[in-house]
Amino acid sequence: MRTLPVWRSLLYVPATRESFVAKAHTRGADAIILDLEDAVAPAEKPAARAALAAAIPQVTRNGAAACVRINRPLRMATLDIDAAIAAGADALVLTKLMGPDHVRLLSELIAESEAAHGVPVGRTICIGLVESADALSSLEAIARADPRLVALGAGGEDLATDLGAEPSPDALYLPKMMALLAARAAGILPLGFIGTVAGLSDPEGYRAMLRRSRKLGFACASCVHPSQVAVINEEYGDSAEAIDRARRMVEAFEASLARGIGAATFEGAMIDEPVVERARRMLARARTN
Repeated sequence: MRTLPVWRSLLYVPATRESFVAKAHTRGADAIILDLEDAVAPAEKPAARAALAAAIPQVTRNGAAACVRINRPLRMATLDIDAAIAAGADALVLTKLMGPDHVRLLSELIAESEAAHGVPVGRTICIGLVESADALSSLEAIARADPRLVALGAGGEDLATDLGAEPSPDALYLPKMMALLAARAAGILPLGFIGTVAGLSDPEGYRAMLRRSRKLGFACASCVHPSQVAVINEEYGDSAEAIDRARRMVEAFEASLARGIGAATFEGAMIDEPVVERARRMLARARTN
């Protein structure tokens, strides 16, 4: 069983934007994704890779994980991986995955870079993104492809474009849920939400979308603006009241088991093993935090 990070929010920051990088550690995100892909113009890719060495120590100052989103073309991906590993990245975001063999190939390149830079082989974890229609049928195989993979999500804008659809909740619901089911079945984190990265113009709608997505089973989400971090943390995190309720639920159930009864009444409702297991998982997350 692979060890999973306890992430709620992952904030994208362009690796070349020094002012954004300098403030990233103050935003409250559980992970900072230094972007080498969409947020960086082709001519700036070399500069973005070179910037990682200074950026990673900055973004991790308050304990956030340092992630790097790499490019899809293999020649660029190889350069991105090596630069990220050399700079001390904790995780890599693997974009536009084609299938399980693609994951394994990138994992091999990561291992080679780890060995070359004196990093323990296997230290670097990965987040997988599926962003094309032809890869959707391979989601389950991708989720199980390699022990490095700790989270999986279906893309928004790129995937919608490939589907010939608008990036609306209706269009993205099925692929997003397919990714969630594949991730849960493989024992890794489902990344994302039912919607798009929009939300600045409709903060209440954004919060409602996150709340719905959390209830559907998503574990963590990425965002592109610092103002979205706190909302994700609130909606994908567990409040003190919820944690206390979970603790009392587990205690009530265990007291019932001690009397030889496999169910219990708690706050006017009947609870059994599946309900209590969700409470135990909440308590485990709280202890990790």
